Amino acid sequence: MKKFVAILLLAFASSTCVVQAQKFAYVDTQYILEQMDEYITAQAEIESLSQRWQKELEEMHARIEQMYRDYQAEEVLLSEDVKKLRQDAIYAEERKAKEFKKEKFGYEGELYKVQDEKIRPVQDKIFAAIEEMAKERRLDVIFDKSGNSGMLYTNAVFDKTDEVMTRLGIK
Repeated sequence: MKKFVAILLLAFASSTCVVQAQKFAYVDTQYILEQMDEYITAQAEIESLSQRWQKELEEMHARIEQMYRDYQAEEVLLSEDVKKLRQDAIYAEERKAKEFKKEKFGYEGELYKVQDEKIRPVQDKIFAAIEEMAKERRLDVIFDKSGNSGMLYTNAVFDKTDEVMTRLGIK
């Protein structure tokens, strides 16, 4: 019986030494952001800027609509040269409006740049705090509950990308 208990204890002790479980955690970055005054202020500034540019764009479209209505009302009285000039003026205004929209709201537009400039430092602060906490608590992976991104922090020890690439013959 003593021999059985000794073997059982030895087996248990050796298995706990060999098995090291990965530690996981999650955070809700959206909730954290919404609690930060810096983020709230930045969002208000971005929203104000966006609304101002949207109003300018709407005014441009209203001006184009008015030009078009005026043209339609006078079209029968205009010579071909004047018609062409008026049409060209309408097209030019439409191009200006499209360019303004692209410049302000496009993928690399001013709104995108302002968002990046104002929000990125706040996000970086959060990610630094997450990384610091992960290292202190010896966490291996931290997920984002808000769904904005998958993993916020991973212990590089568990990254097996190179091993998979080697198995695929990729250098």
